[in-house]
Amino acid sequence: MFVGVSQKGWLLLILFKMGVKKKKEMQVTALTICHQDLETLRSLADVEGKNLASLLLHCVQLTDGVSQIHYVKQIVPLLEKADKNGACDPTIRSCLDILAGIYLSLSVKNPLKKVLASSLDGLPEFFLTEAIQSFTSRLQEELNTTHLYSYRKVTDNISSCMENFDLGRAGVNNLLKNVLHFLQKSLIEISEENRKFAGNHIVQTQLMNDLLVGTRVSVMLVQKIQDFQRIHLKTSGSPTWQSMCGLLSIFTKFLSDDDLLQTIQSTSGLAVILFIKAMFHPPEKIPDLISSLLLRSVDCTSIPDWFLNCCRSLCCTDVSQSTLLFLCQGTLTMLDWQNGNMGLSGEALLLNIVHVLFTLSSQIKESTLELFLSRILASWTNSAIHVLESSSPSLKDSLNGNSSVVGRLLEYVYTHWEHPLDALRHQTKIIFRNILQMHQLTKEKSDSEASGLATDRFICDLTESLLRLEWHVKGKYACLGCLVDYIGIGHILALAKTIPSQILEVMGDQSLVPYASDLLETMFRNHKSHLKSQAVDSTWIDEWHETWVSPLLFILCEGNLDQKSYVIDYYLPKLLNCSPESLSYMVKILQTSADAKTGSYNSRGALGALMACLRTARAHGHLQSATDAWRNLVSSARIKQGLIHQHCQVRIDTLGLLCESNRSTEIVSMEEMQWIQFFITYNLNSQSPGVRQQICSLLKKLFCRIQESSQVLYKLEQSRSKHESDNELPKQHPSVSLQQYKNFMSSICNRLFEALFPGSSYPTRFSALTILGSIAEVFPVPEGQVQTVYQLSHDIDVGRFQTLMECFTSTFEEVKILAFDLLMKLPKTVVQFQDSEKLQGLFQAALELSSSTKPYDCVTASYLLNFLIWQDALPSSLSASLQTQQAACGDGDKSAIVVERNTLMVIKCLLENLEEEVSQAENSLLQAAASFPLYGRVHCITGALQRLSLNSLRLVSEWRPVVEKLLLMSYRLSAVVSPVIQSSSPEGLIPMDTDSESASRLQTILSEIQPRDTNDYFTQAKILKERDSFDLEDLNASVPNIGASAEIKGKERKTCDVTAQMVLVCCWRSMKEVALLLGTLCQLLPMQSMPESSNGLLTVEQVKEIGDYFKQHLLQSRHRGAFELAYTGFVKLTEILNRCPSVSLQKLPEQWLWDVLEEIKCSDPSSKLCATRRSAGIPFYIQVHALNILRALFRDTRLGENIIPYVADGAKAAILGFTSPVWAVRNSSTLLFSTLITRIFGVKRGKDELSKKNRMTGSEFFSRFPELYPFLLQQLEAVANSVDSDTGELNRHPSMFLLLLVLGRLYPSPMDGTYSALSMAPFIPFIMRCGRSPVYRSREMAARALVPFVMVDEIPATIRTLLAKLPNCTDQCFRQNHIHGTLLQVFHLLQACTDSKYRLNAYFQQLLADVAVCTRAKLWLAERQNPCLVTRAVYIDILFLLTRCLDKPTKGTEPAAEHLSFWEDVRRIISGSELITGFPYTFTVPGLPQYLQSLTKLAIATAWAVAAQAGEQAGTIPIFFSQLLESSFPEVRLLTLDALLERFSTAASGLGEKGLPPLLWNMGGTFLMLAMKENHPECFCKILKILHCMDPSEWLPQTEDCIHLTPKEFLIWTMDIASNERSEIQSVALRLASRVIAHHLQTCEETRDSVAPTLKSWVQLVAFSCGEHLPTESRLAAAEALTRTTPFLLTSLHPVLGLQDTLALWRCVLTLLQSEEQAVRDAATGTVVTAMSQGNTYQSTEFAFCQVDASIALPLALAVLCDLLQQWDQLAPGLPVLLGWLLGEGDDFVVRVESMHQVEDYLFEKAEVNFWAETLIFVKYLSEHLFRLLSKSSCNALSPQSLHHLHRTASEQGHLLSQLFRELPPAAEFLKTVEFTRLRIQEERTSACLRLLALLAGKEREDTPILGASDSPAEANQFTLVRKETAC
Repeated sequence: MFVGVSQKGWLLLILFKMGVKKKKEMQVTALTICHQDLETLRSLADVEGKNLASLLLHCVQLTDGVSQIHYVKQIVPLLEKADKNGACDPTIRSCLDILAGIYLSLSVKNPLKKVLASSLDGLPEFFLTEAIQSFTSRLQEELNTTHLYSYRKVTDNISSCMENFDLGRAGVNNLLKNVLHFLQKSLIEISEENRKFAGNHIVQTQLMNDLLVGTRVSVMLVQKIQDFQRIHLKTSGSPTWQSMCGLLSIFTKFLSDDDLLQTIQSTSGLAVILFIKAMFHPPEKIPDLISSLLLRSVDCTSIPDWFLNCCRSLCCTDVSQSTLLFLCQGTLTMLDWQNGNMGLSGEALLLNIVHVLFTLSSQIKESTLELFLSRILASWTNSAIHVLESSSPSLKDSLNGNSSVVGRLLEYVYTHWEHPLDALRHQTKIIFRNILQMHQLTKEKSDSEASGLATDRFICDLTESLLRLEWHVKGKYACLGCLVDYIGIGHILALAKTIPSQILEVMGDQSLVPYASDLLETMFRNHKSHLKSQAVDSTWIDEWHETWVSPLLFILCEGNLDQKSYVIDYYLPKLLNCSPESLSYMVKILQTSADAKTGSYNSRGALGALMACLRTARAHGHLQSATDAWRNLVSSARIKQGLIHQHCQVRIDTLGLLCESNRSTEIVSMEEMQWIQFFITYNLNSQSPGVRQQICSLLKKLFCRIQESSQVLYKLEQSRSKHESDNELPKQHPSVSLQQYKNFMSSICNRLFEALFPGSSYPTRFSALTILGSIAEVFPVPEGQVQTVYQLSHDIDVGRFQTLMECFTSTFEEVKILAFDLLMKLPKTVVQFQDSEKLQGLFQAALELSSSTKPYDCVTASYLLNFLIWQDALPSSLSASLQTQQAACGDGDKSAIVVERNTLMVIKCLLENLEEEVSQAENSLLQAAASFPLYGRVHCITGALQRLSLNSLRLVSEWRPVVEKLLLMSYRLSAVVSPVIQSSSPEGLIPMDTDSESASRLQTILSEIQPRDTNDYFTQAKILKERDSFDLEDLNASVPNIGASAEIKGKERKTCDVTAQMVLVCCWRSMKEVALLLGTLCQLLPMQSMPESSNGLLTVEQVKEIGDYFKQHLLQSRHRGAFELAYTGFVKLTEILNRCPSVSLQKLPEQWLWDVLEEIKCSDPSSKLCATRRSAGIPFYIQVHALNILRALFRDTRLGENIIPYVADGAKAAILGFTSPVWAVRNSSTLLFSTLITRIFGVKRGKDELSKKNRMTGSEFFSRFPELYPFLLQQLEAVANSVDSDTGELNRHPSMFLLLLVLGRLYPSPMDGTYSALSMAPFIPFIMRCGRSPVYRSREMAARALVPFVMVDEIPATIRTLLAKLPNCTDQCFRQNHIHGTLLQVFHLLQACTDSKYRLNAYFQQLLADVAVCTRAKLWLAERQNPCLVTRAVYIDILFLLTRCLDKPTKGTEPAAEHLSFWEDVRRIISGSELITGFPYTFTVPGLPQYLQSLTKLAIATAWAVAAQAGEQAGTIPIFFSQLLESSFPEVRLLTLDALLERFSTAASGLGEKGLPPLLWNMGGTFLMLAMKENHPECFCKILKILHCMDPSEWLPQTEDCIHLTPKEFLIWTMDIASNERSEIQSVALRLASRVIAHHLQTCEETRDSVAPTLKSWVQLVAFSCGEHLPTESRLAAAEALTRTTPFLLTSLHPVLGLQDTLALWRCVLTLLQSEEQAVRDAATGTVVTAMSQGNTYQSTEFAFCQVDASIALPLALAVLCDLLQQWDQLAPGLPVLLGWLLGEGDDFVVRVESMHQVEDYLFEKAEVNFWAETLIFVKYLSEHLFRLLSKSSCNALSPQSLHHLHRTASEQGHLLSQLFRELPPAAEFLKTVEFTRLRIQEERTSACLRLLALLAGKEREDTPILGASDSPAEANQFTLVRKETAC
C-alpha cells in the first residue's frame, strides 16, 4: 500500500471511524400519567425544582421517551440525599405511589419499564417499605380489573414484577392470594371467550396468546415465590389452596384440549407437573404418582380427593397422544433429576417415561408433535445423564450401550436422522451425542476415558456400522462428528485411513456439502489438536497436511466442476481458518505442478486450484496485502494466464482474487487495475449466464472498494494538509491514487461503451450494460459536500447516448431492460433532446413499431415510449390537446405530474389508433394480421401503466374515461380474435395452407369459427405459393400522424394474402396482451369503495365485468394453451379480490366457484362449457376430480410438512384408484401417485431412476408412514395370490405396478434395528410370488423391489433358495415366466452384491463361491436344452455377474472361481453356444437380441479373464475376438467393438496401468478387412474409431496385403467416406484421414511427397467441415484435424502446402474460433495453443504453452499468422488474401444488399444465426495486426497495382453503402434495425480496408478508429514480447 509509516495512525483512525456504523436511533414511547397524579405532582413540586415531585413533573411533561430515561435515572441519587435527612415525608410517599402507577401503566416492551424497575430496585432501604406498600396498593387496583380485554395488561405486569424486580416480586408476594385468584378468573373467562369466537381466527389468535401468557405467568409465580408450600399451602381449605386447585383443573383441561395451540398444551403440561410437585405430599411419592398417570394405571382409591377432582380427566379417562407427550415434557422439565434427588422411584419413572415416548413415536405422525417428541426425547437423555452421575447399578445396566433402551434410542436416531424437518434432524444429533455420554457414565472410571472408549465394544461396533453406511445418508455425518468429539479421530483414521478423500468425493452433491464440510472440520481440528499435544517439534504438521490438505489439492486439480466449487466454498475456508500457515504449503505444491497441469476447457488444472486457494485466502483475510501476496506467492504472468484461462472458473477465481477483499476500504493497486482492464477486454462475451453474473458481481465489488477507499483517500488527503509537514510525505500522495482511480474508471467505461458496437453479441451487451449499471449505482451523483471519485455522466456524450438508445432494438428483452434502467439512472442533464425533428421521428418510430408484425418490435416500442414519457421528451404536437389539464395541475410534485401527464397522453394516442385498427379488424382480421396485428398497441399501453404509480394519480378525472375506454376496447379486441383461439384445431394452430389438403382442413375450421370478416380468405382458403408476398401501402399510412389522424380514417388497405401463422400470432398475442392488461388494471388501479367516491378508478361493476370476461374464456377455451393466456390475469384478479375491503368483491371468487359447480352438475344442453372442460378448462378454474385436488395439495410446497400426515391416505387412494375400469380415474391416480413419490422420496436429481438420493430405508419409510405397512402388505398379498392362475388366464393386476414401484424405492440399512414391529420380512414371499406375473415389466419390477428387503449378508442364502426353486432339466412341467421371474430376482440380488462394499471380503467371497456351486446345478438353463432365449439370456447375465464378483481373489488365496471349475463351465457354455456353431434363428425369435448381447458379454469377459492370467495358453480361449467380429449379427459385432474400443482408447490415452494385452496385438489387418466389408453404420463407425486410436505405423503398412490398397489409396478411400457419409461417420473418417496424413508428414521425405497431391482435397474437406450449417461433431472433427496437423501444415518453417491452401486452413481455424458452440471454440483453441507453442512461433506471443480462452485465441492466432508470413517471406502474396478477409470477400455483398430489400413472409423462419460471433471484433484484431505488420515490414515488394482489385472493390462498396444509408428511412436504427446494422458493419470493414490500403500507398491518416477512439490500429500488438507492457 502507498501509505507511509507516519501516516498509518491517521489511516487506522479514519478506517475505524468509517467502519463504525451509526446505530439506528432507539424509539421509546414516552410515559404519561393520569390527570389526578399530574395535579398531585404540581402541588408537591418545590419552587426550586429540586425535590422528587419536581423531577417527576419535568419527566412526565417531556414527549421524548429517551429523555425521560435520563430523568428516571436521577430518582435514586435524589432519594439517597433525602435518606440522609432520616425522614420519609408525604411528598416522597406520594411520589413513590405515582412511580408505582407509572411502572404498571407502561407496556411490557417499553425500555422505560426496565429502566424504572432497575432504578426502584436501587432505592435506599429506608424507603423500601413505603415503596412496597405503594406497589401493593397499585397492583391491587390492577387486579380488580373486570374488563376481559384488559386482563392481558395485568398479566404482563405480574410477569414484569416477577422478572428481576425485587420490589415488584415483594408486592406480588403480598397479594399472592389475589394474584392467584385473578389468574384463575382471567383464564376461565378468556377460555370461554375463545370458545365463543370459534372460527374467527384473528380474534382466537389473540385470545390464545393471552391464555399462553397467563399459563406461563402461573408457572413463573409458583417457581419464583420462595417457600411457596411452607407459607401458603398449610391448610387445604385456604383461599390460596383453592385457587391452586382451580388453576390445576384449568391446566388439566388445557392439556387435554386439542383445539388449543400446542404451545398452550405444552406449557400446561409443565404447569400440571409443577403444581403437583408444589401441592402433593409426601414428595417421595410424586414419581410413583406420575408413573401411574403416564402408564394409565392410577388407583383412584389411593390418591387424595383434591387431586382426583382436579385431574380426573388424567386419571380416569383415555388421554390423547399429545396429552401424554406434554406430561412427559413437564415431568422431565419440572422435576429435579440432579444429584440423585429422585431416588429409586425416580429411576423407575425415568425408564417409564422413555417407554411411553417410544410408544408415542410409533403413533405420532403430525409434524409439530413429531418435533415436540424429538425435543422431549433429547430432554430425556439430558435427564438420564444427570441421573446416571449418581445412580444405582441397575439403572446403569438399563442404560448402557448394549441395553434395549439405548437400542431403541439409536433406532429412533437412524429412523429420523434424514427427516425433512431440519430442527428434528438436529435433535437426533443431540440424542446420539447424549447416548455416547450415557454409555460413558455407565462404564468404570478407567474405561470412560477417550482411549478406553475407543476400544469399547459398543463404541467400536457403532463406529464400524456408521462407516459401513453409504455416504449419501446425511445422518451419518453428524453421528461421526459426535464420535470424533468423544473418542478422537485417531481410532476412525485407523479404521478408514482414506476417510478424508471419501468425504471429499461426495462434495459434488449440493445436498450433502454442508454435512460433509462440518464433519471434515470437526475431524481436522480434532486431529490437529491431537497431533500438537503429542508432538515434540513442528514435524506433526507434515502428517496433518498429508491427511487433510493433500486430498483437497487432488480434488482441486482433478475433481469435477461441482465438486471443486463446493470444496472451495465450504471446505477450503474452514481449513484455512484452522491453519492459515497451510496456505504457503498449498501454494508451493500448486506452483510446482502448475506448469505440468495447465488445465483445459473442462479441467482447472493446478493453476485453477492455485487461484481458488489465493482467492479464498484473500477473501477471508489470510493475505494481509494483496500486492505483497502476489509478489511472494504468485507471479504476474500467472495472474494474466488465469485471467484468460480456457476454463471459465479459473478466470472467475482469478478475477475474484483481484476484486474481493475482507476489507472493503483496501486500496486498489495500479497493477490490479491494469489486470482488470486486461480481463474486461476478453471476457465480456461469455455465453454462460452464471459466468456473466459472477463477472458483473465481482466487478461491482471492486467498484465498491474503489468508492469506499476513495473516501478514505479524500479524508486522508484532508488530514495530511492539516497534520503533516512536507518532509513527511508518503511514497505516493492520495491525490495520485485518486487520479489513478478516475483514469481507471474512465478507461473501463470506454471499453464497455466500445463493446456496444454494431453487431455485438447478446452476452457482450448484457455484460457491458450490467457493469455500466453497477458503475452508475456505485458512483451516484454527489449530493451536498459528499465527494465521489467518478461520475458516469461525465463520460457520456451524444454518441454514447445514441448507442444506449439503440440497445432498445435488441431482440433480447434483458438488453432493453438494462439499457432503459441505465438511462433512467443518468441525470436529466445528460439525457437531452435538442433536435425536435429527431424527437418527432423517435415518437413516430415508436408508434410504427407498436403495430409491426414482428412480435419483438412492440417491446422495443414500449421501451421507447416509456423512455420518452419519463424524460419528458414527447413531441410538442402531442401535448397541445392537454394544455388546459396541464395548467390545472397546480404546483405539486412537478416530476410526478409530468410523468402522469405524459403517460396519459401516450395511452390516449395509442388507444385512438387501436380503436381504428380494431374497427378495421372487425371487417378484415386477415388484413389486421398482416398490417397492424393489434397486440403491439395493447402491449405498449400495459407497459406504460406498469411503470406509473397508479395509487397516487393527480389527474383522476382524466383517467376515468380512459380506463373505461380501455376496458371496452379490450372486450372488443377479444371478441375479434377469440373465435380463432377457441377453435377446435389442435392447440389453436391453423394449418399452414401450402397444399390443397391443408387448405381443405383449414376451410373446415374457418366454417366453424365464422369470424366477422369481409376478406374472402375466411370464406375460401387460399393456396399460397412458396415465396408468396403481399403488397401493402406504406406502413406510415397505418400509423396516423398526431395532427392528421382524421385524414386517413376510413382509408381502405389493399386485400392481401396472409399465412395462417400470421393470423394465429395476431390472435394469440392479442388475447395474451388483453389478459395481461386487464390483470394489470385490477392489480394496480385503486378501486372505488363507494359508487360516488372520488378516490378510485375501477368501479365494482367494472371489476365484475373483468371477472366475467376471464370466467367466460377459461370455461369456453378448448385446450390448455388457451388458458395460459387468461390464467395470469385471472390469478391477479383473484388475489386483489381476496384482499379487497368490499365484501361484495371478496365473495366474487366463491360465487364463481359455486356457479361452475352447478353448471358442471347440470346436464343442460345450452351450457356454455366446452366439451373438454373436465380435461382442460376446469383444472385451471377448479379441480373437480378429487384425485386431481389431492395431487394439487400434495404438490403445493407452501403446505410443507403439514401435508405429510395425509400422505399415507393419498397413497392408498392412488393405488386403489389405479384399479378403476375408468381410464380417467386411472390417469389421475397415476398423476397423484407420481406426485406422492416425489413428495416422499424427494425431487429426482440424477439420471439414475433408483438413485439412493431418492430412496429411503424400509424402517424409515414405515416408521414415517406406519399405516402403509398393513395396507401395502394386504394389497401385495392379494395381488401375489392371484398373479398366476392355473387356468393360464392373463391377470395383469394394474395396482401391482404401483405397489412394486413404492417397494422398489426402499433399501436396507445395516443400522436397521430389531426393535421395530414393522419388519420387512413378511413382504419377501409376496414379492417373490409377483415374479410369476405374465407381464414382463412386472417381473422386472418385482425383482428390483425384492432387493431392499434382503439384508446384504443374507443375499447369498436368498439366492441359493431361489436357485433351488428352479426346475431341473429332467422336469417335464414348468413355466418359462416363473423361471424368468426367479432368475431376474437372482440377477438383481447378485447385482446388489457387485455394488456392495463387501465384495472383497473373504467371508463374502466364500458365500458367493457357494452360490456359484448352486448355479452349476442349473446350468442347463444357459444351454440349448432350454428352448427359451429370454430365460437363457438372464441366466447367462447371472454367470456374467458372478465372473465380476469372483474375478478378484483376496491376497493369499487361489482364485475361488478356478477352484470350483467355474471358468470351465463358462467356457463349455460358450463353446457349445450358437456363437461357435452358428444361429438357426431369425430376428423373429423372441429374445434373440437380448440373448446375443448376454452371450457376447460373457464371451468377452471370458476372453479378458484368460488374457489376464499369466502363462495361459491361447488355446484355452473358447472364442476369439476375430470370431466375434465375423458374426452375422450386428449386436454381437457392436458389443465386441465397444469392448475393444474401450481398451484401445485407454491404451492410446495412457490412462491404463498396462498396455494392450497380447490378445490384441497385430489386429490392425483384421480391422482393415472389417472396414472394407462392414455395412452396419454403427459398427463401421466403431471400426474407424479403433483404427484412429491405433498407431498408424502398426497397421498402415499392411493395407496392400490386407485390402489391396496402397497407403495413399487408403487415404483417398477414407477421405471419400468423409465426404459422402452421414455426419458421425464423416467426422470419424476425417479424424482418421488427418491422423494418417500427420503420420505421412512426420515420416520420410518420400512418404511426404507421395501424399502431397492428396492434401488439396483434404484441405477442401476440412474447410467444408467447418461450415456453420453442419453438425457440431463435424466441426469438432475439423478442429482435431487442424490441431493434429498444425506442426506440419500450419506452422512449419517449410510449408508443404501452397500459400493459398495454408491460409485456407488458417481461415478454418479463425472460423472455428468464432463458432457459436463452446465445444467447437475450445477445440479450435487447442489448435492455436499448439500453433503458438512450436519452436519457431513460441516467441510470437507471451502466452505460449498456456491454455487460453477462445476470445483471446482469436487475436493470438492472427499474431502467429502474421509472424509466420514474415518467416515464410510470403507477405506480398499473403497480404491481399488477408485484406480480403478484412473486407469480407468471402461473402457476396451484392447478394446481401439485395436480401435487405426483400420482405420476409414468415414470422419465425430464420436462417442459421451465430449469436456469439462478432464480425467487428474480428475486423478490429485483423486490422490491428495487419497495421503492425505493415508498419514494421518493408513494403517495397508490394506494388499498388497488385492491390488494385481490392482498392476498387472497397471503393465501390463505400459508394454503395453511402447510397444505401441515404435510402433508409428516418430512425432507421429502430425501424430497419437488421438492415441498418448490416450496413454499419460493412461500413467499418470497408473503412478498415481502405485505411490499410492508404497506409500501403503512403497516405495513412491519423486518428481513424475502427470501433472507438482508443482503439487506433497504430497501437503495438499487445501480445508480442517486443513490448513488455500489459494488455490494458
